[in-house]
Amino acid sequence: MSDFPVVGSHVPRRGNALTRCLGRWLLRLWGWRVVDDLPDVPKAVVVCAPHTSNVDGLVVAGVVMALQVRIKVMAKHSLFRAPFGGFFRWIGGLPIDRDKAGGIVGQSAQKFSEYEQLWVGVAPEGTRKGADSWKTGFYRIAQKAGVPITLAVMDYGTRTIRFPLTFMPSGDVDADLARMMACYQGVIPHRPERLSRPLRELAEKNR
Repeated sequence: MSDFPVVGSHVPRRGNALTRCLGRWLLRLWGWRVVDDLPDVPKAVVVCAPHTSNVDGLVVAGVVMALQVRIKVMAKHSLFRAPFGGFFRWIGGLPIDRDKAGGIVGQSAQKFSEYEQLWVGVAPEGTRKGADSWKTGFYRIAQKAGVPITLAVMDYGTRTIRFPLTFMPSGDVDADLARMMACYQGVIPHRPERLSRPLRELAEKNR
């Protein structure tokens, strides 16, 4: 399969030929490949894991540029005030007021109704330093908004980005999380000592 699969017409897009070439050049320089096709859906909560290092963000930036995909990230609303508000919106920030009625889940779900195409990226581990559990806000957002969850798996062992699973939340959080965790078997993070507890236990179980 090509290092850079064709992206479907329903996927939110951004960028140009220059940013595409830069992203592909960076991924080739670093030895990374994208080995799965992206789900051709207009709206999704994109779960990216494992997240153990700032290097992860560089790899994700390379993938986003190479594939010309627009992925927004939730951020506190105060960042979007002048003079830098325009910049944070330009890089993909999605303003969320944590004190506003409805909370983060309600506001995030509402954002999906405001866009024809919207992918929101989340790191459920919530930290780069060995979280005890995954935050499940992403699941509740997808469920409330009626949009699918898609997994982005970063494997430093093979230097590949995979998109192995896209599904609609069933309402059974534990069962759906188990399906998701199964996709991370054998995955090697950049900093293994910082792996979140659920993924660390999965790795130990499969040794």
